[in-house]
Formats: sequence, structure tokens, C-alpha cells
Amino acid sequence: MRRPELLAPAGDLERCRTAILYGADTVYLGGKQFSLRSRASNFTMDDIREACSFASEHGAHIHVTVNMIPHNEDFEGLADYLVQLQDAGVSTVIAASPAVMAMVREYAPAMEVHCSTQMSITNAAAADYLAKTLGINRVVLARECTMEDVRRITASCSVDTEAFIHGGMCVNYSGRCTLSNRMTLRDANRGGCAQSCRWRYRVFEGDRETGEGPWFTMGSRDLCAAREIADLMEAGVASFKIEGRMKTEYYVASIVSGYRHLIDDILENGGALSEEKLLAHEAEIMKGENREVCPGFYSGIPGSESLIEHPDGEASLNHRFLGKVETFRNGHPVLLTRNPFSVGDRVEVMSPGKRNRFFTIEEMRDEEGRYLERSRTPMRLIEIPVPFEVNAGDMMRRDL
Repeated sequence: MRRPELLAPAGDLERCRTAILYGADTVYLGGKQFSLRSRASNFTMDDIREACSFASEHGAHIHVTVNMIPHNEDFEGLADYLVQLQDAGVSTVIAASPAVMAMVREYAPAMEVHCSTQMSITNAAAADYLAKTLGINRVVLARECTMEDVRRITASCSVDTEAFIHGGMCVNYSGRCTLSNRMTLRDANRGGCAQSCRWRYRVFEGDRETGEGPWFTMGSRDLCAAREIADLMEAGVASFKIEGRMKTEYYVASIVSGYRHLIDDILENGGALSEEKLLAHEAEIMKGENREVCPGFYSGIPGSESLIEHPDGEASLNHRFLGKVETFRNGHPVLLTRNPFSVGDRVEVMSPGKRNRFFTIEEMRDEEGRYLERSRTPMRLIEIPVPFEVNAGDMMRRDL
């Protein structure tokens, strides 16, 4: 069974490092220009160079998204930008425009070109055409592909395939949506999506409101393909992609770590896992999620069960994350806190490259050395004795 690349998102340099440390083989990110996530922190060219250096030190790679749908004025400075990406050590550009793909080949030929999911590739013929005419190295399949589509395309495609396994799903077809444009004048396909599908709505007929039901949204549930990973591996998919360049560092660490352990377990097992093991991996992945999930299109064309149609569809905030180890005091780790916790709480420690470990908080002290029964204020430095070795950068979350 082929070992797939685990491809993780990063909205800034810290999240890039975190993704790699927690098991990503490759990280994809966006620069300050030409990217579809203009509201993410995004990377300066110096940041990209540093990301490439860190990735190289850890045997990983960096992909950069140049995936906006460009208008004439958007090409200004693009050739120079591509040359700078190549010089920085970027291995791949992800593009959604044939013109951009051709420019990568002309100005920065050392980099690979991957066809973005924005191009809605749902058949091998389209992928082969792009490979022959523009020399792409990989096609990122449309999120609307079923498992049978994935198998057939991957088996007959002349280039590698990449498939999404986790994260946000567009309510429209592979991001071809103009709700944001119409409602906010922010162009979704040039980096400004306002995620209008996730707003709360009522239905009107003319000036008359129809019905008295609750507010609703039309957004899709997040994709979670944990149960489809073994099938995707058997199909020969080269890369598994996690969505979420605007997600938190904790989200990146949790989701990447969860899928890293799942993929490795399948490889060690030689195929599909038992239901008991699969449930355990699913539970681990969902510890980092705060939205409702579905399997997307992998099991067939989804119905209304894949949509979030109720007013609290954004789900609850994830309060599991307690904080990150910043330093040490009196031989004990000092946590920069995020969410409330108390003495007596059972805590799970996430460490890069290790299985998660557990302990119960028996005591804790604030910055002045005073003993506390509980911590309720975020961004405080709290000293917590832990009965095993932890390192700076390790994360702690509540074990529910």
C-alpha cells in the first residue's frame, strides 16, 4: 500500500512549524498576494524562506497557493513573485489558472505545478489534458468526486492525484460561488470570500416573511474522511489534504496528529482497521474539531444531512484546549492558558512524535507563585507540575 503524503495548512509561520512537528509531510500556505485566503495571516517572502528552511531541516516540503482567478491587473508582479518562490526553496505552486500554470513553467521551472481543486477536476481526461498542455505534476481532485470517481481517475490518470480528507466544504461547486461577491462586493475567487453561506437567514416572499421557523444557514458541514482513508490509500491517491489555513494552531496540531496516527496505523496493519480502532482514531480527530462533520461526496451524492440548516450551526467553541507550554519554573512546565480549567481536571498532553499522555492536575500556581484552585483568565502563565517529561511547545487539552 502506497504511503500518502499528509498535506497540512498553515496561516502563519508558527502554524507551519506546528504542522510539520505534528506529522505533516508537506505544508501549503499563501503569500501576501495571489492567494485565495486573503484574510489569513499569510506569509511574507521572508516568512516563506524561513518556512522552507524549517521544512528542509525536518524532511518536509512547502507548497504555495497561487490559486486566485486572476483578472488582467492581477498579473502585475507575478513573474517576479514566482522566481522569488523558487529561489526561496518552495517545491510546488498550486494554481487554478492555466495562465498561472504556464508562467510557473516559463519563469520558475524548478517548481512543480499542481492543479487546484478550484478547477473542479472530476475526470482523468481533464487531468491528462492539463498534464500534456501545461505540464502539471499533480491534480487536486474536486471535492465533489465520489470514491468511485477517485478510484477511476487515479487508476487512469497520467499524473498523481490529491484528495481532501478534512475541513471546510464549499456549499457551491468547488468554490465556484458568487454569494460573497453579490452580498459584500468581496470576490470569493480572488481571495475575499465572506462565507455568506454560513450567515443566518430567514425566507421572504417579496416583503412577507414565510413561516415562523428559526433562522437557518445553508453552509455545508466540514468534511471528515477518517473512515475513507484506507480506501483512498488503496486507490493510490498520492496526497491527503487537510483544509484550514485560517484555523488555529491547536486545530492544526490536533487534526494533523490525528490523521498521522490513523495513516500510520493503517500502514502498519496492512489495510483497513477494526471498528474499535477506527472509532478511537475518529474520536481523536474530532477533539480538534468544533463544527459538525460529514463524509462529503465519498459515499455518494450527499443529501440534506450534509448541510448545516439551523441557527447554531457554527457549533460551540472548542474549549478543550487549555494552553501551550511556554517555559519552565521550579522544574515544572508553565502553560500559557487559553480556556478555563481547575485542580482535579484530567489533562491530555500532545507532544510532537509521541502518543498522547494523561495526568490529573493536583496543584497549580500563578505568576506570583500563589496556589490556585482554578484558572479562568486566558493568556495567563500558570505553573503546573506534570508527572512526566514535557517540552516547550507541547499542548495540553482537557480529557472529556
